[in-house]
Amino acid sequence: MTTAPPRPTTLDPEALRGDFAILETRIGDSPLVYLDSAATSQKPRAVIDAEVSFLTSANSAVHRGAHTLAAEATELFEDARAAVAGFVHAAPEQLVWTSGATAGINLIAYAIGNATLGRGGEPARRFALAPGDGLVVTEAEHHANLIPWQELAARTGAVLRHIPVRDDGTIDLEAAASVIGARTRVVAFPHVSNVLGIVNPVAELVALARAAGAITVLDACQSAPHLPLDLPALDVDLAVFSGHKMLGPNAIGGLYGRADVLEALPPFLTGGSMITTVTLDGAEYLPPPQRFEAGTQPVSQAIGLAAAVRYLDAVGMDAVHAHETALERRLRDGLRSIPGIRLLGDADAERVALAAFDVDGVHAHDVGQFLDARGIAVRVGHHCAQPLHRRFGLTASVRASAALYTTDAEIDEFLDAVSGVRGYFGVGR
Repeated sequence: MTTAPPRPTTLDPEALRGDFAILETRIGDSPLVYLDSAATSQKPRAVIDAEVSFLTSANSAVHRGAHTLAAEATELFEDARAAVAGFVHAAPEQLVWTSGATAGINLIAYAIGNATLGRGGEPARRFALAPGDGLVVTEAEHHANLIPWQELAARTGAVLRHIPVRDDGTIDLEAAASVIGARTRVVAFPHVSNVLGIVNPVAELVALARAAGAITVLDACQSAPHLPLDLPALDVDLAVFSGHKMLGPNAIGGLYGRADVLEALPPFLTGGSMITTVTLDGAEYLPPPQRFEAGTQPVSQAIGLAAAVRYLDAVGMDAVHAHETALERRLRDGLRSIPGIRLLGDADAERVALAAFDVDGVHAHDVGQFLDARGIAVRVGHHCAQPLHRRFGLTASVRASAALYTTDAEIDEFLDAVSGVRGYFGVGR
């Protein structure tokens, strides 16, 4: 029996930065300090090369042709599925390709809506909604895990409820126990808040949903790039993630599902490549994952995402997590020490290297421009989470987010710049 090599537990960001050509960019006279990885991560050369190699040597439609290029493209495409599924400890047939997490959540919501209309036959009846049934989200949702459920409630008569967030940004589990009830059918929540950076209590929320007989939908966009992720071990029914946040290309993502759940869900998009038999009066559909993959697939993007997860595996997700945990402490401790800074969700909980904050007396967009003039890229605005910002009495915040290629020196440069914001704008003197 072959023993697997030990996983790396430390990383040197300076050694990795040579793999990311864009990090050599200068903004005016300043070197780029990229602290917007939660919005979109940078791509290592291996990911770019993988896409280019496919497009220049094997580009063809998958699952459709019998010629040599088509066979090679199909093999590469399915090898990519196996690699990305393995990254989250799933079987290949449990991974559906999507254009991103937003598409994945909409797929789930519309599939449930189709089940409510009677599509999918007896197996899909478990998902059908009746007026008054409950759909539950949290106050910390990205709009992509909120609006699809609002729309599903509007179409079916289901009732959308939310679990509140405490003042420190943590999920109110006591309230969750009362919000999730006997008629709750879906509980959808983020693994990590894209505003607060807090790792949410998956086990507790899954247990509450299980007790109610509800299915769980996990938004893993902000955990997949930063934490070792074992979706079957988390015991969620469905989960989504986006490639562009985890070193991969745009327009590619994954929908993970428990085998029994995917097998019972009716399709959302229909057309070519997801059928077995078609007549002028009806059609029979393939099993998952192909049932949910109608039309031309994002082949080069899938191959690029596979290269991204292989890169992350080579670095070691334990090492990524340890490095970013140290960055998070440096980032949050530094912001805490600057007068006039208010951190959103400042709980001492498990977190990723992300912090959103308000500068007293200075609008977030002005802060962003001040930092950009010094080569520091951050996100400003509501980060597609308006309800959560209202919870904290704000319309916008500044968000700094790190990744495996971020250095201590970059965090320090950012903190030094933030410490000068209020003085520059003549506030707090």
